[in-house]
Amino acid sequence: MDLISNFWQLFVLSAPWLMLGLLIAGIINVYLPTHFLNRHLGKEGLWTTVKAALIGAPMPLCSCGVIPAAVGLRRAGASKSATTSFLVSTPETGIDSVSVSYALLGPFMAVIRPIAAVCSAITAGLLVGREGSLEPSVTASSTPKQGACCGSNDKVPAVEGPSSCCASEVQLDKQSGGCCTPQTQVTQATSSCCNTDKKASQSTPQAQPSALSKLQQALHFSATKLLSDTALWLMIGLFFAAVVQTYVPTSYLSQWGSGILAMTVMVLVSIPMYICATASTPIAAGLLLAGVSPGAVLVFMLAGPATNIATLGVVGKELGRRAVAAYLTGVIGVALLFGVLTDYLVGEFGFNVTPLGGQHQEVLPPWLEQGSAVILALLLIRLLWLKFSRR
Repeated sequence: MDLISNFWQLFVLSAPWLMLGLLIAGIINVYLPTHFLNRHLGKEGLWTTVKAALIGAPMPLCSCGVIPAAVGLRRAGASKSATTSFLVSTPETGIDSVSVSYALLGPFMAVIRPIAAVCSAITAGLLVGREGSLEPSVTASSTPKQGACCGSNDKVPAVEGPSSCCASEVQLDKQSGGCCTPQTQVTQATSSCCNTDKKASQSTPQAQPSALSKLQQALHFSATKLLSDTALWLMIGLFFAAVVQTYVPTSYLSQWGSGILAMTVMVLVSIPMYICATASTPIAAGLLLAGVSPGAVLVFMLAGPATNIATLGVVGKELGRRAVAAYLTGVIGVALLFGVLTDYLVGEFGFNVTPLGGQHQEVLPPWLEQGSAVILALLLIRLLWLKFSRR
């Protein structure tokens, strides 16, 4: 009974902040233009890497969702440094994870966590971009060049003339089914890939969705896709924290719960895990209750979402094998540095890092916490019903 009681208490404490984070994340997902990322992330360099980290930090994507987004950015022309920076900052932090961090770990951890995530993303991006300048670039299919509707590379020169965006007859035979059509069809304005401007000018503009429609889209995304991506590990994390709070003495891990040793253990534990920033927060609260230092907990929350096996595989495939080493160096190195800094600041200036403290119950009225918990529970039940009904 104590385990169930503690689990429900943690669920109630985190519910209003998680609901707020889901709402803000859904609004960001709907209102951020789809072409915004590609337009600002196409060049190597410090400023592009910083922009990618700042753009990815608040976005509502977890470890699984950021992988296809990052691959899409890379193949749309984003640089290696920008792709890496986006791939690191997006799962390491977010609007929802910051709000849950405030509820479960306190304001200090809620502030230093996104700062550390952005610094980690910038460092990893710059290291990968530097490694990328020392090895051949990725295949042309991953980064199509401008001015070639067929995605031609340097070995396939374009044909000049009225159909310069299309290849020659020999190339057309080799690329049947692509955007280029045989020359008998190229002469037809309605089927030529070289007449996209004309067709675009003749097309009627689509009606813009209303503000109410966008809000409905944001709520649907938050309550369905985003919550589905995070629900399983969130529940596992809350259950883990409840188990630790119920059965593990506070001083059990205090003998090795601080210092570089504890941070190294957190790195080794986090690498094989497949967990998002929001779901790692209650696990971090459980580790704090077990006696692990705030710095080691921060290392876990940074390394866990960014160094899983799937992400490393994508980095090796899309950015090159040498980029994997640079990626791990940037993420783990900055995580350890901020872990040491966090323990120093907490010890030197007395910042309060109290997991699941009673002070959070005073911030919000009990009816709001209980109501948010009931709504969140109903949404989770709805997800289960949809999953089994589809089967």
